[in-house]
Amino acid sequence: MLVIHPDAHAALRRHGEEAYPEESCGVLVGSFRDGASLVMAAVRCDNARRDSPRDRYAIDPKELVGIQREARGKGLEIVGFYHSHPEHPAAWSSTDLAEAHWIACSYVITSVASGQAAETRSFRLEGSWDDKRFVEEEIVLE
Repeated sequence: MLVIHPDAHAALRRHGEEAYPEESCGVLVGSFRDGASLVMAAVRCDNARRDSPRDRYAIDPKELVGIQREARGKGLEIVGFYHSHPEHPAAWSSTDLAEAHWIACSYVITSVASGQAAETRSFRLEGSWDDKRFVEEEIVLE
């Protein structure tokens, strides 16, 4: 289960609208507790994908390390990532799965239609490096 603060949920959806027609992306910061991911903040990132930002995203590793260090300084950790799908469903793609590497983290996808955030869904990456898969998880605003 993904338990996300309403402000963080609103922020990641708004980011998708603002980045439209390109994909937005960011990092979910919080903690893991009792089998759930607790999200305190959605940290915006620049989409480092220059070849196809309308249907792909990438987070610069230096930016990611900086976010991780700042989170650790506050006693938090990276619990997931988010991105938008402009004019596509809030469902993971084969590219999303291929480029996902943080086992046990949540990957939140928001569909953005005509510049407006629509459905938001979350998928936890499970398995191992050689046999990974996404499993949909419930989103709880709290």
